[in-house]
Amino acid sequence: MDAVRVALLREVLVGTEWLGATRRFAGALRGSVVSHGGGLLLVGTPEYEPWHLAAHLVDEAAWSGTPELAPTLVRHDARPSDPAHLAVGLGRLEAARRGETLLVVSPEVPASPLLERVSDARRAGATVLSLGPGGGELPAMAHEALAVPDGSELDLDTVQHLVSAAAGENALPTPRGRRRFRDRVARLAEHLTAPPPARW
Repeated sequence: MDAVRVALLREVLVGTEWLGATRRFAGALRGSVVSHGGGLLLVGTPEYEPWHLAAHLVDEAAWSGTPELAPTLVRHDARPSDPAHLAVGLGRLEAARRGETLLVVSPEVPASPLLERVSDARRAGATVLSLGPGGGELPAMAHEALAVPDGSELDLDTVQHLVSAAAGENALPTPRGRRRFRDRVARLAEHLTAPPPARW
């Protein structure tokens, strides 16, 4: 989903809780990684790996000038023969320490083995964020959680788009007051999709 589609989606969502909720969550994510200089770990479940969110966060990191947003994708079935960016296994969670941020994305309540690793990472000082159904133990152990329950107006993939876009937009402004190209495109899209002014 590109910047124009995200802007259009936001127009549709005006008046719902989703805009504020995704921006708050993105602000917590950005604030955690920027304040610690990076160290974002992104993990899903054996059945659901958040590849798409990882790719969008890498893009947002580049576009916003916030390299701390670029995550390390932690995979359940990583193999040493995989390319380096896909070869990080669950052992990385055991090595998580203070100053790192762990974002857990799951469409269902995660199973105990993953929860144990997340709990260990939190005890070691990592900041834990969760994005998923909202039930089970994970939201309780997370420092920040955004629930996307079954039957919500938005699905988990759409919420991930909103979060990643907001994380990039909430970056510090660029020097000399120049706006980024993406900001200009988003502003143009908002202008083009706005209703005409009322005539009196």
